Amino acid sequence: MPIVTIQQSPRSVEMKRELAHKITEAFVQAYEISPDAVQIFFAETSHENWAKGGELAIDWKKP
Repeated sequence: MPIVTIQQSPRSVEMKRELAHKITEAFVQAYEISPDAVQIFFAETSHENWAKGGELAIDWKKP
């Protein structure tokens, strides 16, 4: 049974729903398994709790 964990900044329910569907379908096709065999966990981290290059994401400058 595949278990997928996605770590990301917060996204809308609609976006997560679409991604879950596409990931599940990829496993169904590649592994020839039932969609019920695929589990997906979304772990969302706010920008104040995520850093890259020593800088918090909340402080990143947007183009």
